[in-house]
Amino acid sequence: MAHQTQLGFQDATSPVMEELLTFHDHTVMAMLLISALVFYIIATLISTRLTGINASDAQEIEMVWTILPAIILFSIALPSLRILYLTDELKDPALTIKTIGHQWYWSYEYSDLSDLNFDSYMIPTKDLLPGQFRLLEVDNRMIVPSETSVRVLITAEDVLHSWTIPSMGIKADAIPGRLSQVPFVTTGPGVFFGQCSEICGANHSFMPIVAESIPLDNFLSWSQSNQYL
Repeated sequence: MAHQTQLGFQDATSPVMEELLTFHDHTVMAMLLISALVFYIIATLISTRLTGINASDAQEIEMVWTILPAIILFSIALPSLRILYLTDELKDPALTIKTIGHQWYWSYEYSDLSDLNFDSYMIPTKDLLPGQFRLLEVDNRMIVPSETSVRVLITAEDVLHSWTIPSMGIKADAIPGRLSQVPFVTTGPGVFFGQCSEICGANHSFMPIVAESIPLDNFLSWSQSNQYL
């Protein structure tokens, strides 16, 4: 969960988000080193009156400032491609959930469980209980088993939406007539908040997303008690 004055990302709650945070730190470090080197060279050139005439056509320098950036870009591209593959690869998910964006709420259908579907609306501010978060709480949370592979199929009924949970590293567009697939595994029990990240109309800011991860035994009990309702 984000908090005031926070400068970095939220704590990772899925393996993919952990990889994204590591890649972010790796890229920022490379950026800082390159920026420091460039600023040093600029400051040196500005503060001296000497001009290197022999450096105007030096093949060695040309090779260095061509090969070095290529190596840096290569070291950034490989981890990026690896994470991209991880976000798409999913074999035999234990649970599939279909989420549909509406103006302005989300609905969830548990494809592997018969007669288990519900709508998820934001709780108005006047109905919030002590400890609940304004503009983030919903009346029905998406319940998933922790440490279990889950696949979410995302679409929309009317206009473009975007199903996003930052702490899990998930952001997928909900497009009418098209299914987007998002795999994830939560690292433990918890409640994870998100919001629609695509401007979809007047109440775009009032369709939050809440995913609650619970142990598998509790999930089975919850699913059985909520079927046929």
